Amino acid sequence: MSMWIAIGVTAVGCYAVKLIGLLVPAGVLERPLVQRLAALLPVALLAALTAQQTFADGRALVLDAKAAGLAAAAVVLLLRVPLLLVVAAAVVVTAGVRAITG
Repeated sequence: MSMWIAIGVTAVGCYAVKLIGLLVPAGVLERPLVQRLAALLPVALLAALTAQQTFADGRALVLDAKAAGLAAAAVVLLLRVPLLLVVAAAVVVTAGVRAITG
């Protein structure tokens, strides 16, 4: 039964967030600070998700093949290489480190 309570609370919470978004006056959304924050928020969330998926294993900090692949992608990005080659470099380095370390 507690799962249904959690589902109900989540549904009501989602509806409330959506309703609050609709009730915000247009003048607030047109402020430069709000527009800057709205533009930067997805980037920050994606960076946090990437860091959590790369360096976290439960409650422990890990440095493994995923970290090496991310580092390779960062280096290749600094060289201004197209995105497809960035992904390819990350995949190759991650697979190489996994093959070496077992």
